[in-house]
Amino acid sequence: MTQEFKTIGILTSGGDAPGMNAAIRSVARSAIYKGFRVIGIRRGYHGLINEDMFEMNIRSVSEIIHRGGTVLYTARSPEFKTKAVLEEAKEICERNGIDVLVCIGGDGTMRGALALSEVGIPCVGIPGTIDNDLGCSDYTIGYDTAMNTAMEMIDNLRDTAQSHDRCSVVEVMGRNAGYLAVTTGVACGALAILVPEIPYDLDKDVIEKMLFTKGIGKRHFIVIVAEGSGSAVEIAEFIESRSGIEATPTVLGHVQRGGRPTTRDRHLASIMGFRAVELISSGVANRVIAHKFGKIVDFDIAEALKMKKTIDPTLLEMSQRISI
Repeated sequence: MTQEFKTIGILTSGGDAPGMNAAIRSVARSAIYKGFRVIGIRRGYHGLINEDMFEMNIRSVSEIIHRGGTVLYTARSPEFKTKAVLEEAKEICERNGIDVLVCIGGDGTMRGALALSEVGIPCVGIPGTIDNDLGCSDYTIGYDTAMNTAMEMIDNLRDTAQSHDRCSVVEVMGRNAGYLAVTTGVACGALAILVPEIPYDLDKDVIEKMLFTKGIGKRHFIVIVAEGSGSAVEIAEFIESRSGIEATPTVLGHVQRGGRPTTRDRHLASIMGFRAVELISSGVANRVIAHKFGKIVDFDIAEALKMKKTIDPTLLEMSQRISI
């Protein structure tokens, strides 16, 4: 069943991701072009509850496409899980004339959108998270920028690891998902990549391989650890104690979230934002925009949240074979 919408609210929630600003820009300008009133909501669902919002115009989103972070700011809102708060959010939307929300963020943001839709606030979700852990979408906004940031820093670490014949153990972000670790590990020629989705044995998968490659002439090593699969500090200590090779830990941390978004993130965010407004202008909501098999598609929010994806084990097998 289609509905008629006149006012669109935009928010970003959860962890920030490079490219969110491009999505905000695309939604705002596409919506204004079609005659919608657009309300920017600061600090995600937290800002919605506190009515921290303002009316946007064409110039509100000028000079933001190249900026990391989110000009609407973001926050995490655990209180949003309660029925009373959801009902309050509905009243606030009605009071401010907001007919539909565009929610940009990761898994938690989509779950918030689903909860809002269930109390009668139509929502459209746009996946924005460096973790790339939404099952409905092969790719999420921010993932490419984070990969490139991590890759550049690991390349820098390689220089010093080579100078000292040491092992650099690098912890990358990703929460409970290993996508960022796998892609950067393959791109950087890591000796080993440790992810939460696939069990590992440090002696077999790291120490034995390290000593073997040292025996055939390798003198420095890179080990990538997804944050959900272990501590770089503890793993470095283990490697050094078992191999006799100096091992230094590096936790890249939130630097991976920042920086100018790449071409791919700006491009995809712009397309997804446009697609969200196209749905809304057709009277359709309660969908998540997704990138699937090279195409931009959309799914029912509840269906999207049930979808799963996992690490392709052949990528790790390939990495093991070519990193000797």
